Amino acid sequence: MTAETAQAAPALDPFAALVGGTYRDGAVEVRCAGPRPTPEPGAVRTPHFDVLLGPGPVRVTHSIGPDEVDDDLAGLLADELFRPGWLRGSEMFERLFTGVVRSVDDDAVTAWTAFYRNTLARAADPGPPPAGTDPGAHGTIAGYAPVWDHALPYAEGSASVLELGSCFGFFALRLAQEGHRVTASDVSPGTVDLLARIAPALGLPVGAVVADAAHVPAPDSSYDTVIALHLLEHLDPDHGDRVVAEALRVARRRVVVAVPLEDVADDTWGHVRTVSLADLEAWGAASGRPHDVHEHHGGWLVVDL
Repeated sequence: MTAETAQAAPALDPFAALVGGTYRDGAVEVRCAGPRPTPEPGAVRTPHFDVLLGPGPVRVTHSIGPDEVDDDLAGLLADELFRPGWLRGSEMFERLFTGVVRSVDDDAVTAWTAFYRNTLARAADPGPPPAGTDPGAHGTIAGYAPVWDHALPYAEGSASVLELGSCFGFFALRLAQEGHRVTASDVSPGTVDLLARIAPALGLPVGAVVADAAHVPAPDSSYDTVIALHLLEHLDPDHGDRVVAEALRVARRRVVVAVPLEDVADDTWGHVRTVSLADLEAWGAASGRPHDVHEHHGGWLVVDL
């Protein structure tokens, strides 16, 4: 199964029913086996996964249960399967990630609620990362929890907050935990639907909107604070320029942007460009508003309107 074949498979459905206890989407087949049996002949065995490659879907067995599943799964997949070269491509990554989470429980809402609840709890108290992962790496809770902690104070005093490029919506949920009225937006209908369905199960009110971050369906100055955490590295430079301009348009009080500072764009996470402190400063200067650029677990731009 190649990355190109994964792209040709049916659209991801995070709420798909398991078939015989296995998640199947045409590109991957994933099952939770508890204690892992002896791997099949030809399978690749890593600390957390058994992977059988060959014609047809990629077949994966794992022992991650509902008490363990959280967003550190991203780091495990990257370190054990994608960086060594067993698998490649962001589409394959997303499908395998979805399959592992979905396979931890027969009920889809139960599986995804466990994933969200565990992630939020461990972000509040990260502790050590999973064995074998870089403790500060992008893709681990220990790596991005300091980013969330640094961003939260910038929303203080805001009656409304918009997060652009929210993906799973973890930070939006964290804002809701702090009592903010928050809207999360993302270009992916699947992740927006996932957040909209799981937020009520968590008891956290979060608005969820499908939108390109460069075209927010809202009037000027609609939100006190607009935040984009680790979004711009996923967009080409022209698109990124438009996103910053759009954030400034819909913000009433403040815009906050955070990016990883990479020497080379990490395509494991779908990064297509690097963003430097000089890039952030250029956006700040172009705004014509008071702004601050600094470094804290990546680069930051804060524009006060």
